[in-house]
Amino acid sequence: MRVAVIGAGIVGACCAVELIRDGHEVTIIEPDAPGGEQAASHGNGAWISPASVVPMSMPGLWRKLPGYLADRNGPLTLQATALPALLPWLIRFLRAGRSEARVRATAAELARLLADAPARHRALAEEAGVARLIESKGLLYAFADRAAFEAEALAWRLRRDNGVAWQELDAARLRALLPMLGPGYGLGILVGSGAHCRDPSAYVAALVGLATGRGARLARARAVGFERVAGRLGAVATSAGPIPCDRAVIAAGIGSKALARAAGDRVFLESERGYHAILPDPGFELPLPVMPADGKMANTPTDAGLRLAGQVELASPGAPPDWRRAALLVGHAARAYPALCAPPEFKRWMGHRPSTPDGLPVVGMATGCAGVIHAFGHGHVGLAAAPITGRIVADAVRSAATLEGFRRLGPGRFA
Repeated sequence: MRVAVIGAGIVGACCAVELIRDGHEVTIIEPDAPGGEQAASHGNGAWISPASVVPMSMPGLWRKLPGYLADRNGPLTLQATALPALLPWLIRFLRAGRSEARVRATAAELARLLADAPARHRALAEEAGVARLIESKGLLYAFADRAAFEAEALAWRLRRDNGVAWQELDAARLRALLPMLGPGYGLGILVGSGAHCRDPSAYVAALVGLATGRGARLARARAVGFERVAGRLGAVATSAGPIPCDRAVIAAGIGSKALARAAGDRVFLESERGYHAILPDPGFELPLPVMPADGKMANTPTDAGLRLAGQVELASPGAPPDWRRAALLVGHAARAYPALCAPPEFKRWMGHRPSTPDGLPVVGMATGCAGVIHAFGHGHVGLAAAPITGRIVADAVRSAATLEGFRRLGPGRFA
């Protein structure tokens, strides 16, 4: 079939590779350079973690919401002026985590997408000729002590119950592995199955290159809607004119919300604005990615230097970046690693995580335009879940019946 993939981020790139693998005629529609700074794929924490099954909304979160409004320095902030517009999403967000049963169901669904993510990425990277970009050294969570770890007991039970194994490191073993880590951390949790990406931008570009090298076409245009013929998809309408197709995949990140509406679906999708800072020469290199649990940020060794990624900022669309958020990441890292060399100026980035209230991506057939497939809204798991999402989408192009096993991810849940 002729398949148009809207978006050349990590999800769109993986969809294109899998569709080409199945023999389809693929056009990737993307106005900007694949792997560019406009995409959430560019700025993520670079973790590929089977442990990322814990949704953002958890039982008791509603009690903390006033504090998030008041604390402008916390890892999750909410811009008060954006509250009216965000309220429909926030209500559903809080409902999604109102009981342990609900978050257990969400974690189980996420586990299906993440369990073999490192292996899938290793295979893709090797196929694209960039095997060195995926490193499988594990992922480490650093806690002050056992009490701090046990304060997150439900999150770690969700991981354990979904097949995630880990190794505990006492203070001596933690210090032996990470001598640069400050004395405020006395317990390490090593998820050995985790992996990370040395350069997410280069990786995305390589996957798009893999697809185009096998015959996909890259159309530098912006998708704006769909043209129907006898009630079915006939073309994707773009800024450069219509692109005829039999199927279209919406994988346009935060831009997917408007395209989903054009395909007949109202989805609750908002931007969890995230930040990162990159320190080219921090004075040491971490042997593996680390998350200091008190800061909830990913500290990842990359080709460009130490990437400090995190923060969740719910703000008005188009609001200017609050670059204090990037500075907060650097400040926390300076406390976590006393020997850190942090220059007064550093590379910083802000981007849009396309997030649903329940923490699950939207993957399924559009209800208002036959032939359109949704593949967006991955929030914090876009990098990790992209390969299997690409496979699910390619299978759905062959037969929509294959989506029956993923009904919880479909757009109908927002009705």
